[in-house]
Amino acid sequence: MGALDFLDQELKQLRADGLFRTNRVLAGPQGARAVIDGQEVVNLSSNDYLGLANDSRLKEAAIAGVRDWGAGTAAVRTIIGTMAIHEELERKLAAFKHTEAAIVFQSGFTCNSGVVPTIVGEGDTIISDELNHASIIDGARLSRAQIVRYRHRDLDDLEAKLKEAQSSRRRLVVTDGVFSMDGDIAPLPGIVALCQRYGAISYVDDAHASGVLGEAGRGSVHHFHLDGQVDVQVGTLSKAVGVLGGYVASNRALIDWLVHRGRPFLFSTSHPPAVTMACIRALEIMESEPERHRRLWSNTAYFKAKLEDLGFDCGHSETPITPVIVGEGARAMEMSDRLMKEGVFAQGIAYPTVAKDKGRLRTIVTAGHSESDLDEAVTAFAKVGREMGLIP
Repeated sequence: MGALDFLDQELKQLRADGLFRTNRVLAGPQGARAVIDGQEVVNLSSNDYLGLANDSRLKEAAIAGVRDWGAGTAAVRTIIGTMAIHEELERKLAAFKHTEAAIVFQSGFTCNSGVVPTIVGEGDTIISDELNHASIIDGARLSRAQIVRYRHRDLDDLEAKLKEAQSSRRRLVVTDGVFSMDGDIAPLPGIVALCQRYGAISYVDDAHASGVLGEAGRGSVHHFHLDGQVDVQVGTLSKAVGVLGGYVASNRALIDWLVHRGRPFLFSTSHPPAVTMACIRALEIMESEPERHRRLWSNTAYFKAKLEDLGFDCGHSETPITPVIVGEGARAMEMSDRLMKEGVFAQGIAYPTVAKDKGRLRTIVTAGHSESDLDEAVTAFAKVGREMGLIP
């Protein structure tokens, strides 16, 4: 018997529960319509909020990056992996976020696993929304600080937890700006006010607010007119920006500290030139083409209204992330498979990503969808939803 044979039983149980999945495979570029597993479908599971992932200008920028700077950097940033274009991207990100400085990491996940342990540790307390992303949870665990969870978006419970943590050396309050499974927005003004009242560090992960909330998609801090009042902002280059990576925007002291202590930054090869140049071009487009942002939100309002009129449970979403909550995880997977047969891809989400009784399809509308795309998707949802007894 091999040492890993226990995994066969675990996988057998996943199959029995109806939760075993194989990766869907794209044949061609990401987009509002895509060829997935050989079938053209309306794509409702992409994070490409602004339709930039296949934009010709980003592709040309990536090609120029390879031509002028090479295929890769072959070094970490702190040795000889920092190119002028990396610093240009970081300057543009800081300006975009209205902060003193910014630093780029390999992903949004590595931002949280790299930043949290550099600012808190033993003797400190992290106070975290109970629905925060897995990367925040992992970063908190790596820090060795005490971890306290407060009820989702509950400011009274947050204040109670802050009072209990007053004896800690430092207190860090961390929240998603937009919650990735429910699409609701953190009550950031109240969180910031409490952090200021109790002397806590405020930390916002804007992975799903980047490119979505605020002017030109500057994020939840800008959306709530809180520029300069949030200590740490994490963003992503992998979703609305359409490329790859994560970044931290803050004051100069934190950014300089991360250069010396942020382990993913210190021990990972830097972004290849193609990625860096494409990110720079994406930021320029986001600021110069506000109509993309407006189209994202008009599509969102249209699709949400249609689903809710049909009678689907869409939770408390306030953003382009619109969950269709069906209950058991296996039921969510069944609905996803049925929709695929109708020409719509909407990925099922089950435990442990969400609670066991909150299985869902997480749909995301983008600026790239046409009204006819969304109508086609709504028709499929209506057919499958009625067949499964989810709507009247």
